[in-house]
Amino acid sequence: MTTTKKNAERLIKKYPNRRLYDTQTSSYITLTDVKQLVLDNEEFAVVDAKTEENLTRSILLQIILEEESNGTPMFSSPALAQIIRYYGHAMQGMMGSYLEKNIQTFIDIQNKLTENSKGMYEGKPFSPEMWTQFMNVQGPMMQGMMNNYIEQSKSLFVQMQEQMQSQSKNMFGTFPFASAPPHKEK
Repeated sequence: MTTTKKNAERLIKKYPNRRLYDTQTSSYITLTDVKQLVLDNEEFAVVDAKTEENLTRSILLQIILEEESNGTPMFSSPALAQIIRYYGHAMQGMMGSYLEKNIQTFIDIQNKLTENSKGMYEGKPFSPEMWTQFMNVQGPMMQGMMNNYIEQSKSLFVQMQEQMQSQSKNMFGTFPFASAPPHKEK
């Protein structure tokens, strides 16, 4: 548990009755409260109160499931199916890293837009309402930019796959693999 406390300032314990206890506020909290911690960029860890197993990912996945079930989902069914197909696949680690880097790039773009917007309205960042208005006007252009980025990313990924295949052929082509002797019947 000491490593959990070092990595996260806030400790939330999950009890067998599925209740979440925030040790910082000494009170029970809900998934909605945990979601708010995420939105507020709070560092936290959720651990099983009995075994001290880290359950943070499990709780975050629960929040995503709730968000996907309510309102407009972020992931289409085909996208979710593709993600599932990568579990257990040799490329699973690479896919996870690829998705993580793309999400980080999207965040970086959003942060840059936020920073640039400060000068547009009395030195203050856009409010959520202002972002909505901005996206209504700039949405098609932003969508075009994102589609461009995705196409470039796709091209780079295909090039990387081709290079890996070529390197594999070159590497394994030098090994003198003997073919299996023909099976003789008696």
